[in-house]
Amino acid sequence: MYIDKNGERYYKVGLHTHTTVSDGLVSPQEMARIYKNAGYDAVAMTEHWKYTSQGEIDGLKIISGCEYNIDIDGTMHIVGIGMKTSPQIDIKTATRQGVIDAIRACGGMAVLAHPAWSLNDKQDVKELHGFSFVEIYNTVSDVVMSNRPDSSYLIDSLACDGVVIPLIATDDVHYYNGQDDTRSFVMVKAKSGEIDDILEALKNGEYYSSQGPYLKVTRVGNTVVAECSPCKKIAFMSNAVWTSGRMVRADAVERAEYTPQSYESWLRVEVTDQNGNRAWSNILKL
Repeated sequence: MYIDKNGERYYKVGLHTHTTVSDGLVSPQEMARIYKNAGYDAVAMTEHWKYTSQGEIDGLKIISGCEYNIDIDGTMHIVGIGMKTSPQIDIKTATRQGVIDAIRACGGMAVLAHPAWSLNDKQDVKELHGFSFVEIYNTVSDVVMSNRPDSSYLIDSLACDGVVIPLIATDDVHYYNGQDDTRSFVMVKAKSGEIDDILEALKNGEYYSSQGPYLKVTRVGNTVVAECSPCKKIAFMSNAVWTSGRMVRADAVERAEYTPQSYESWLRVEVTDQNGNRAWSNILKL
């Protein structure tokens, strides 16, 4: 748990992990030890086609989850988190929309996983409905033989077309080699560290995504205010290709303001610290 300067409590949560139950390289117990030692309050176990129910492993809270890779007309992976029961999905006949619907029918939230890595395009996403989140950053997509961890281009392009999906950063850990574990997470402003409270806060958008930096984004009238831990860059991203004052760079900037132009229809904030670690806000509709 982290308490910010305003006294607000945040819980550190990983929403995409794998173990030897599917194709991860360590046991669930070892995964729990690694993430608990890194200060995580909860993680979702999202094994491929193997549902994990809500619970606890050696003091680390486990959010229910599963990952479904639907490789029809290209690759798309859909993660389900927070389901109350196991979705009834037949691997032989599953469709993308069917997986989303089954996750939601069990009280869960559907996540579009690593769309840049999967080479998903705007039409792939527009054909579907019911996503609760999309991964803006996926750590494992930039280690070993993989690349394309950052899906911001697709996300921004979708927002320009009016499709706005809440953003999360995840590890999607497989290797546990010091490169893909305990790197990308969400900081959830929940009433408590209990799983139901964490899930409720996620549904309500009470969180930010991070690799370390603190980030709080508020609106004061027509102005968007970003507050963060010391960073070298605060970027206000929008549908405008360029506007003055939207990028703030300094040795240790901790606050910036931006008043959007009349032609800007959405805005999100991304900060980068001196070590290259980033944090991301959700998209604000203007």
